[in-house]
Amino acid sequence: MTGNEIRRKFLDYFKERGHEIVKSSPLIPESDPTLLFTNAGMVQFKDLFLGKEKRDYTRAASSQKCVRAGGKHNDLEVVGRTARHHTFFEMLGNFSFGDYFKEGAIGYGWEFMTEIVKLPEEKLWITVYKNDDESFRIWNEKTGIPSNKIIRLGEKDNFWSMGDTGPCGPCSEIHIDQGEGIGCGRPECGVECDCDRFMELWNLVFMQYNRDAKGVLTPLPNPSIDTGMGLERLSAVLQRVKSNYDSDLLRPIINLTEGLFEKRYGKDSTMDISFRVIADHSRAITFLIGDGVIPSNEGRGYVLRRIIRRASRHGRMLGKSDPFLFKTSDIVIELMKDTYPEITDRSGYISKVISAEEERFSSTLDYGMKMLNNMIENLKAKNEKLIPGSEAFKLYDTYGFPLDLSEDIARDSGLVVDLDGFKRAMEVQKERARASWKGTGEERVKSVYKDIVHRMKGVQSLSKPQRDMFTGYEYLKSEGKVLFIIKNSGTVEIASEGEQVEIVLDKTPFYGESGGQVGDTGRLWNEGIHIDVVDTKKPLSNLIIHTCIIKKGDIKVGDTLNTSINIDKRKAIVLNHSATHLLHTALRDVFGDHVKQAGSLVAPDRLRFDYTHFSAPALKELYKVEEIVNQKIRENYPVETSIMELDDAVKGGATALFGEKYGEEVRVVKMGDYSKELCGGTHVRATGDIGLFKIIHEGSIASGMRRIEALTGEDAYRYIREEEGRLLGIREMLKSPPFEELIRVKRILERNKELERDVQKQKEKISRDMSGDMVSEMKAIKGINVLSKNLGNFDIKDLRTFVDSTKVRVKSGVIVVGSVTDGKVSLVAGVTKDLTTKLNAGEIIKQTASIVEGSGGGRADMAQAGGKNPARLGEALEKVYEIIEKMLL
Repeated sequence: MTGNEIRRKFLDYFKERGHEIVKSSPLIPESDPTLLFTNAGMVQFKDLFLGKEKRDYTRAASSQKCVRAGGKHNDLEVVGRTARHHTFFEMLGNFSFGDYFKEGAIGYGWEFMTEIVKLPEEKLWITVYKNDDESFRIWNEKTGIPSNKIIRLGEKDNFWSMGDTGPCGPCSEIHIDQGEGIGCGRPECGVECDCDRFMELWNLVFMQYNRDAKGVLTPLPNPSIDTGMGLERLSAVLQRVKSNYDSDLLRPIINLTEGLFEKRYGKDSTMDISFRVIADHSRAITFLIGDGVIPSNEGRGYVLRRIIRRASRHGRMLGKSDPFLFKTSDIVIELMKDTYPEITDRSGYISKVISAEEERFSSTLDYGMKMLNNMIENLKAKNEKLIPGSEAFKLYDTYGFPLDLSEDIARDSGLVVDLDGFKRAMEVQKERARASWKGTGEERVKSVYKDIVHRMKGVQSLSKPQRDMFTGYEYLKSEGKVLFIIKNSGTVEIASEGEQVEIVLDKTPFYGESGGQVGDTGRLWNEGIHIDVVDTKKPLSNLIIHTCIIKKGDIKVGDTLNTSINIDKRKAIVLNHSATHLLHTALRDVFGDHVKQAGSLVAPDRLRFDYTHFSAPALKELYKVEEIVNQKIRENYPVETSIMELDDAVKGGATALFGEKYGEEVRVVKMGDYSKELCGGTHVRATGDIGLFKIIHEGSIASGMRRIEALTGEDAYRYIREEEGRLLGIREMLKSPPFEELIRVKRILERNKELERDVQKQKEKISRDMSGDMVSEMKAIKGINVLSKNLGNFDIKDLRTFVDSTKVRVKSGVIVVGSVTDGKVSLVAGVTKDLTTKLNAGEIIKQTASIVEGSGGGRADMAQAGGKNPARLGEALEKVYEIIEKMLL
């Protein structure tokens, strides 16, 4: 039975038993800021278990793609060394939200295992929580499992908690005895042993308690079920292979790798680790990039970068330094495309991101080798044997240099790495990452906002906030009733003139900042009351907050106010927002379907659009994008909006932005047949209203991430007029006819280069002449000729020329010269070859530069430095004689 068939049998089994089949959520958790990656099937149902969300089903099943390579659940470093660990895996699970409980979950689990996939009953063992008599009884009496094959275990193994507080409960696991030929071989080996003989297949979690801050367990009113089973493990068992890596889910990747490296899997245990690492990591890399993660130096991107570099490092261990992971990624896509068709759509982008990162790592690995070898040489010179852990971590963290490689190279040189120091540096980095990690979702929202939403449920339905609270699609003015006044993070009943407060209305035309669009400003008023709205935000999907300054009068909860937004600002915003939709589609037309929106800012004065792309676009490509957008503006497509079910909207071709959390119903914005996106923002009535679109900047903001800034309407027109004015000014300065400016500038630049060459030749002649004149100024220090001189306004290149010329003339000696240009000090030191065993130019320049608050270095015969304090240059040059004299002691 193939892995694909097992997955299908599992989902079909539960569908036939009334379960909603829910597709896998992305690897980036949509509403849980505590997680780097989705690491279990229950993650997308967390709010259901907590009672924060209701859906139209009470039982579900899924095959969830998961990554465990960061945070609490991190299997990265052990992957490849065992038969079972993975960074990427699929978790099969069935869930009950207050529907069936223990008897149902156990019955389904046993029936599926013994009757659907037909595992032999005599090989199955069960574990239950030590005090869970109910589960013990169900397994024993309902399924007929002998009591001696039901093992009671403690809290560590068989009690599950969502956190320190909250839903929790006992769990029960189904294990399979793989036989005496697998595992530790000890006669006393049993279910509790950590070896692979008794392997856990399926974990059934019975969420029946709520744990409070004191640790007290209280029964939940609606107990629930959360189960999880690794598809890879079940596939290996059913396909009768000893390792997950020999199953049909992973072995084809190993087969391809064998061909790429011309080596055989199974012939060498060390090489086998590398084969397994590459197979596993290829899947994680493919799906993470496919779900929108790009390599970077922080957060999720940092973990992805580590996975790519670890796989690339193991490729080198197998003898291949050229990029290869984009090829193993191709086989992953081929194997998984039917289950996860989205990775096929993004295959080109995935391949290019992987190739770019592999090439980047190749250069950093070479640099890391050089740094490590220099470190080893310095330690050997000091007769030290321990590489500081902080230095090894710097190589690992900054340059992606693997710790095991540092250990291997150190060992070959008779040194060891300070692993304790490495771990301390790692902990410091983790704390720094935790401090900077802001996460996503609603956890950062002020508690007062959450409290208001809860209280508002008794005021009105908030399930469709865009149609209930927000009236700004149709109206720019209206009236609303004050529901809440927020002051100092709490609610109050009244607020007075001069105070800054936040106001919640039952209805408002003010758009709350979200989806990249900035919030509206404007005013609220009635007789005797005037309030300026300085900002509007939407911290939760069903709450609009007006940030206000009360200019006149007092307001209280229950007041009815007239509302009016700043119309000019809104009009400018809608031009920019509609233009981002056209820009998004145009970028995909020019660069490919891999382009995804990664962020945006829609303000009245400009738009900013971040997008995924692996290289800098050519100027002609940007011109093409700009041309397409302006063409669609001229075609004056009508802009139409509609409310649809999410699945229907996506099936109908609407673009859903990655990372956005959508409800069951969504608003679709359609611009002719050219653009269709899910969007809650405000837009023009027809694309022609935008008038004009002009890109003013494009650049990189991170690896694989780029940013476009652009203007629309009158702002774009004014920008072009200003550019035209500058061009006219240049034309007048050049005294050039129209369209001949570039020719004139080119001639001037060529003439300028000729003059610069002539000047440089004269400088070099003067420098040589000066060096001859100054030989007579050299002082003898312990028999060595030394010259230390301020050469005025020479640049660093001229100083080097002078030192080289003087060294030739004196044949034996030390020359140190300095100058000041643009308020900064330049220093160059030279030592003739015959003296480099006694004196080092790098050491001389370091000590000299410190006096002028600078630093520098170089070779034994030539070094240079810069400094910040020109006033002390004379003192520094005079000190040279003393520095050299001390070196000769």
